Amino acid sequence: MSQASARHILVDSEAKCLELKSQIEQGAEFAEVAKQHSNCPSGQQGGELGTFGPGMMVAEFDKVVFSAPLNTVQGPVQTQFGYHLLEVTSRS
Repeated sequence: MSQASARHILVDSEAKCLELKSQIEQGAEFAEVAKQHSNCPSGQQGGELGTFGPGMMVAEFDKVVFSAPLNTVQGPVQTQFGYHLLEVTSRS
């Protein structure tokens, strides 16, 4: 079974998500942005979600995590929880 490790930043609006993505693309550290802005408790760990398999996250999240290139910021990805920036850190 496939496994992936990822980190994310969860915010309330697409505009905020795009703003944070721009900051990261301009050199801000993903983990620091997560600590400062993420609405998810994982933000305090730099957005780290650990390792998980297909079906363990919501469908929109899974689709990106199991198809996106490694170590590139993806998003905004809208789910029932809000808007996410995702970065897949490993996949096997």
